[in-house]
Amino acid sequence: MNGWELRVQDICKSYGFKQALAPTTESFAEHSFTCIVGRSGCGKTTLLRLLCGLEKSDAGTILLPEGKRIAPVFQEPRLMPWLNVADNITLAARHDPSLDTGRLPELLRLLELTGTERLYPNQLSGGMAQRVSLGRTLFYDPDIILMDEPFSALDYFTRQGLQQTLLRLYAEARKTIIFVTHDVEEALLLGDRILIMNSGRVQKSLPVQLPRPRRAAAADFQGLRQEILQALS
Repeated sequence: MNGWELRVQDICKSYGFKQALAPTTESFAEHSFTCIVGRSGCGKTTLLRLLCGLEKSDAGTILLPEGKRIAPVFQEPRLMPWLNVADNITLAARHDPSLDTGRLPELLRLLELTGTERLYPNQLSGGMAQRVSLGRTLFYDPDIILMDEPFSALDYFTRQGLQQTLLRLYAEARKTIIFVTHDVEEALLLGDRILIMNSGRVQKSLPVQLPRPRRAAAADFQGLRQEILQALS
């Protein structure tokens, strides 16, 4: 195998008598884009929270190579309302002086936010706010980005635009992305691999070997979509 990988070995999580995540072993390769799909309560978000340290597993291990950093992007932007766009994106520099604020113009370009530096969160559309949230994560310069349904609250057209932005960032910034979504079509448009979860378990790992840009109307796309929906039914 070339490059490093994030590996989880037999991690599991219960809340009281409810098992949210059965013992799970998976690996995520460097510069891979994995989407996780499943019904509500299937364990998708629990797995993501364990990976980013917001929850502690009951057992098992998470093996992250030394020096690699991991950071989340949430469903809500969670911007600081008293800070403008530039200060929200570079917020981590207040606690880590090693982070270079000189990267801001390039991040603004990548996120199509150039010219918004002095705007405040209440002046932003939902799509712009989510771009700023993603910029804040990218400024921290993690090796792995965990995304928990980050576009689900947005309208169709804004969501499409952000999907294309994310694919461009994936190609240019070469991050490893783990993306949770309820939307099977979104998973197929974005991911190179799809983990299908059911009742706290990874039921199936499905490679997506479709060239980009992908067309939802294409026969091979629809074939994979039906395969996923059948696994979820």
